Amino acid sequence: MADAGCASGLERRLGVLDASNIVIGSMIGSGIFIAPSLMAGFIQTPGLLILLWLIGGVLTVFGALSMGELAAAFPKAGGQYVFLRESYSPLWGFLFGWTFFLVVQSGFIAAVAIAFAKYLGVFFPFLGEASKLFSLNLFGQVFSVSTAQAASILCIALLTAVNIRGVRAGAALQNIFTITKVAAMLLLVVAAFLFFKGSFRNFLPLLKPVLPAASALPLFAALAVAMSKALFAYDSWNSVAFVAEEVREPQKNIPRAMVLGSGAVALIYTLTTMAFVYVMPIQQMAAVGENRIGAAVAQAIMGQAGLIFITLAILVSTFGCVNGLILSGPRLYFAMARDGMFFRKNCRIHERYRTPHVSLIYQGVWSCLLVLSGTFNDLLTYTAFASLLFNAVTVIGLVKLRLQKPELERPYRVSGYPLVPLLYVAIALFFIVYIIIGDPLNSGKGLFLILSGVPVYFYWKNKKRSNA
Repeated sequence: MADAGCASGLERRLGVLDASNIVIGSMIGSGIFIAPSLMAGFIQTPGLLILLWLIGGVLTVFGALSMGELAAAFPKAGGQYVFLRESYSPLWGFLFGWTFFLVVQSGFIAAVAIAFAKYLGVFFPFLGEASKLFSLNLFGQVFSVSTAQAASILCIALLTAVNIRGVRAGAALQNIFTITKVAAMLLLVVAAFLFFKGSFRNFLPLLKPVLPAASALPLFAALAVAMSKALFAYDSWNSVAFVAEEVREPQKNIPRAMVLGSGAVALIYTLTTMAFVYVMPIQQMAAVGENRIGAAVAQAIMGQAGLIFITLAILVSTFGCVNGLILSGPRLYFAMARDGMFFRKNCRIHERYRTPHVSLIYQGVWSCLLVLSGTFNDLLTYTAFASLLFNAVTVIGLVKLRLQKPELERPYRVSGYPLVPLLYVAIALFFIVYIIIGDPLNSGKGLFLILSGVPVYFYWKNKKRSNA
């Protein structure tokens, strides 16, 4: 039962181009320019590195095909929160929303904002995770803030303010940044293969597993942890579902945007990784300073001019990605508050700008706290793990609804059912298990934060009942 004081107030101002650019712009951020270097530190087989990006792309498209059916059946603000609530129970929907706020969306915003600051350090060398702005000794623990963290917080604050001013303002900014970043990435790929004398020998060995000499992980665990970095780059393909109440003809446009957007990104990512390998041997990729593989490759191709060009392109990319994430997430908290399952103020709509401004502020504040909580690498693992886990559960919910509610109106049906959703679930579960084995600390953090939502759910449920 929705909160009576929380009428929607959201307006359908977004077309299919806006929706597609939200998908592409939210996906392409920092991951592709940093993750390949991190991945090379876990697996040093060029063919396997590229294969992981291909598998990630196929997995993402399968997930988009599957979740497109749910988005068409339930075209409401909140995306997966609504899908899980309808497929299982309000508890499952709440746990996703809780985890999304605490870990997934806010974690991705924090991680990409840190990446933005790391690349800004190319122009301003004093910016970096190792460069401390100040340190405090609190209760025997040293608490420090780096210059990269300070720049990340400023980025989040600025884009939160832009999106408070209206969904059209946020979408227009997203369109500009998305077109710019895609053009820059394609230019980098073309320049690598046409104008740089790289080596196709860098692609060898193709599939023979080679782990770093210092690796303590077994093969599958190393592959899974490496894959978690790629999945970070692929995530947010479902972000457009959160703004369903602001998309025109959502039953048609949301599935189209999810599938087309994720497919385009999968192609771009695979080509970009191949260009990186062509230019730089994989052992050298793993040793790139600050993991800035995109900048290192561009500099190798075009010298100092290439470094400046790609750094500007990456800054546009990460800035646009943070914008897309900030735009989409608060619609979920709005939906939860409207159902009486989150702080009631989060369902307020700005009288002038018609945006969920309170939810935007909540998200911005928590994202800034996450910026202060850990490094880029840690954020990547536990956010990707939690996100993949809920994506798998959501796709299982699609199968569950097909069996239990065959009469449900489905304007769009996933192609290749049931093979496509079942393959998605099987591949996702494989990587979930081995991410836990390979990085138990950060995946454990993700699990703890998910389970911490159980008592919170019953608190909100009892509070809702007492207010009824």
